[in-house]
Amino acid sequence: MNRTVPFAVSTALAFCLPAFAQETPEKIGVIEVQRIVQESAVGKESLARIQKLQQSKQDELTKRQKELRDMEQKIQDQGKSLSEDAMDKLQKDYQAKALDLKRFQDDAQRELEDAQRKELAELEKRVMPVIDAVAREQKYTLVFNKFQSGLLFATPGVDLTDAVITKFNTQIAAPAKAEPGNASPGGAKAAAAAPSPSPAPKK
Repeated sequence: MNRTVPFAVSTALAFCLPAFAQETPEKIGVIEVQRIVQESAVGKESLARIQKLQQSKQDELTKRQKELRDMEQKIQDQGKSLSEDAMDKLQKDYQAKALDLKRFQDDAQRELEDAQRKELAELEKRVMPVIDAVAREQKYTLVFNKFQSGLLFATPGVDLTDAVITKFNTQIAAPAKAEPGNASPGGAKAAAAAPSPSPAPKK
């Protein structure tokens, strides 16, 4: 699985905190969601489940490909000794198995993509309140996704990724009570690049 691609849900992540904006100058931060996916405990679990499913599909694909190659070899080896009817049946079986293989590849790809979307949607649902909490604690007015918001430069000091990962892992280790105000004002959404499942290898 290509782990450099992604967790994409929307195009920017912003939390507007009017109270802070009135008291202090606007404070803008960024997060690197790809790192949250790869380095947080929950993100690692999600990636592991996707990889496990992918490996299972790969193993099944390898088995089916071998069966098809064996049948192809049988046709070549026994072609001259088989009757016309027997050869016709063998070739039809081969074509049916080849079609089956193609269907399996397509179905496996769809299943992997669906599993990835579900895993990353659940991860986003769980991490959003943590991002919100970190932004509020550190009095940030706006928080953007570092690589999906059109941002060209940000100093290391405004990157909240480490703080979010630490808080997220701490909450998982010792589940905290629901914090008031965790919902993002205005229905703000997160955006990031997510790991895409590798296409099922073809014959």
